[in-house]
Amino acid sequence: MIRRQSAIASTTLEARVSAARHRLVAAGIDERDVALDAEVLARHALGWDRARYLAHVRDPVPPAFDERFDPLVERRCHREPVAQITGWREFWGLDIAVTSDVLIPRPESELLVETAVALLLDRAAPWDIADVGTGSGCLAVALAREFRRARVTATDISSAALAVARRNATRHGVADRVSFHDTRGLEGLPGPYDLIVSNPPYVPEPEMARLAPEVARYEPTSALCGGPDGLDSARELVRSAVARLRPGAWLVMELGVGQDAAVTKVVADQPALSLVEIRTDLQGIPRAAVIRRVGGS
Repeated sequence: MIRRQSAIASTTLEARVSAARHRLVAAGIDERDVALDAEVLARHALGWDRARYLAHVRDPVPPAFDERFDPLVERRCHREPVAQITGWREFWGLDIAVTSDVLIPRPESELLVETAVALLLDRAAPWDIADVGTGSGCLAVALAREFRRARVTATDISSAALAVARRNATRHGVADRVSFHDTRGLEGLPGPYDLIVSNPPYVPEPEMARLAPEVARYEPTSALCGGPDGLDSARELVRSAVARLRPGAWLVMELGVGQDAAVTKVVADQPALSLVEIRTDLQGIPRAAVIRRVGGS
């Protein structure tokens, strides 16, 4: 009887997902991540939401599950990010499509949206907003959803990334208010803007070799590397923002770990800008520089 019960248990969905977790750990993936990774891949293979998955996780393995699930687990064992395997990542409550052409949206970047909402208090105003280095378009789309009359300009040097961003704008019903431009930074865009946001490349060149395989192998170097000290894009953005922000308008820029002092100096070199604060993320890490154009109220 005990042997029969064990055989039955091994054919459950829960048992298959548990075995996948062990495979992921053996492949070198952090034990803190494998439970969620295996569940997300299982739900993707099944086409189920989490509620349905939890309701049936102790049921027998559905037909053809192994044929769909095992190749996904194998891809993850080769350190391909889950978001690229499934084709999406949640950001600001939105399902954002991702490919290897864009940086996968991180929870830390939601701080930029949170900050924008705190700065532009009138949600119904026709704000002019720019998202520099839009990538997947997660910031541009989230801001267009938050500010229903805003006009959002999104730029990137990658035409492939812009194609992904356009898909996301269409998917979330804001394509009529987000314009996409294949350009470096704000080149060729006169503004003026009420708000500029950016998650620029900020990984210093010496640190690129130490990135996790999921990042180094599968995400675009152009969206990661910020030059020798990681601040090349930040300097360029701060300089160009001076002429494109309305008096009293805002620049909100994401920072890398430990870059707050250096960014403070970069802003101080521009008399027309004032560093109002550097906001920390949920881990207490200085993450977003809040910069204001001098003048206005």
